[in-house]
Amino acid sequence: MILVERSSHVTAPIEAVWGVVQRAEQLPAWLAGVRAAEVLSGEGFGRRQLVQAGRGTAHEAEVIAYQEPTLIGWRERAKGAGARAEARTEIYVQLTPDEAEGGTVVRLIVVRWPAGPVKAALLRLGLRRVGADLEDSLARLTDLAAVG
Repeated sequence: MILVERSSHVTAPIEAVWGVVQRAEQLPAWLAGVRAAEVLSGEGFGRRQLVQAGRGTAHEAEVIAYQEPTLIGWRERAKGAGARAEARTEIYVQLTPDEAEGGTVVRLIVVRWPAGPVKAALLRLGLRRVGADLEDSLARLTDLAAVG
């Protein structure tokens, strides 16, 4: 298992941030590496969505954590030819109201279970990039939530 997390303060109320992060169709606007996303079925906990990465890969995802307005998390599994069933990624977005400074503290967490030791070694080499992507995502989310 490989875990990367980043957090930031967003100068928007928790409801505004939640309005962005809980909508699958908003993912490409703020989550680095996502080209498109659509809901396949359901809403809230158990919602199924298709997430297309910038590299052209598609992942079917299921919402596995949903507590309005503080937590959403989903599990992605690669889809298509050559996809390894044991490889998966979980992404969590935790929101906490920041009453002292106003706004919201956003914590992004990515947990990856690579398909074998070679993939694990490659992922570890790319941890700096994953962290940079999370920081970029937080900056985009700040801009989106501030606009409303």
